[in-house]
Parts: sequence; structure tokens; C-alpha cells
Amino acid sequence: MKSLLAIGALSVLLGLGAASGGAQSPTHDGAASQLAGAWRLAWLEQPGADGKLHRIECCGMLVYTRDGHMSVQVMERDPEAQAAAGPQQYSQGGYEASYGTYKVDEGAHIFMFHVEGALVRSLIGKDLPRAYELSGRQLIVKSTRADEHWRVCWERY
Repeated sequence: MKSLLAIGALSVLLGLGAASGGAQSPTHDGAASQLAGAWRLAWLEQPGADGKLHRIECCGMLVYTRDGHMSVQVMERDPEAQAAAGPQQYSQGGYEASYGTYKVDEGAHIFMFHVEGALVRSLIGKDLPRAYELSGRQLIVKSTRADEHWRVCWERY
């Protein structure tokens, strides 16, 4: 499933470093501090066989810490029904789980998720750039890759 990672996710980047040692740095002002906290999966869309985005029945949780760490989990409610949607690059058996660090480029509305651990082990060590949009209690995330067309919406707990 070409999902987020997390989503999403989940799951950073360009020019901003993570805070260290408990002291908060400018890295976590603005959008990065708005990301901090727990988010529940509202919806996930990915291309179907017809090329159009379709909502996938799933649930999940995304957590950002103020010191630059994140974790994402997504579970498809019926992974057999979704198997035709494409290669399961981020999930295995209908389940996606990973954790790592993130950095935010607020000007570009992108975060970079550096995967430290994942159910799909080929993701470990990768940097996954994600475009984001914050609107009220919602966070919409999508891949920045031209060959990935999924979108995921998270809502703050």
C-alpha cells in the first residue's frame, strides 16, 4: 500500500535541525511545534486500478514529539480488498509501522522523515520527504515523489 509514511504518515528535512538535550530551538517554532502531539487517521486515499484516488478503509495513529521524533502506525481494515491497489511499499500484511526523526522546512511545507525502524525493513535508513498542509485540527500529508499519488488526513486527538 502506498500510504503515508505515513503517513503517513506517516513519516523532517531541509535546512532545519532537531532540538537536542531538552532545550527547545527555533527548529520547533511555527509548523514544527504545531505538528507536535498525537494524531488519529481520518482518511487515506490512494490510486485504484482506474487511476483515480479512492479512500481506503483503515485506522492509525501518528505521533510527533517536540524534540524531533515521530512514529506512525496504519492498519487496513481489509488488506485483501486493498491488495490490487499497488505494491505494498510501506506496509506488510495490511499493517504499516515505523519510527524515526523528522525535520521541517516550514517555507516549503515539507517535512523529512528519517526512518530508524520499520516493519518493512527496506525503509530503514531512508529519508522520506512529505508535503504537508495544516488546517485547523487537520494535517494532510502526501508524498513529494512524482510516482506516488496517495494522500492521508490526520486529525488531532
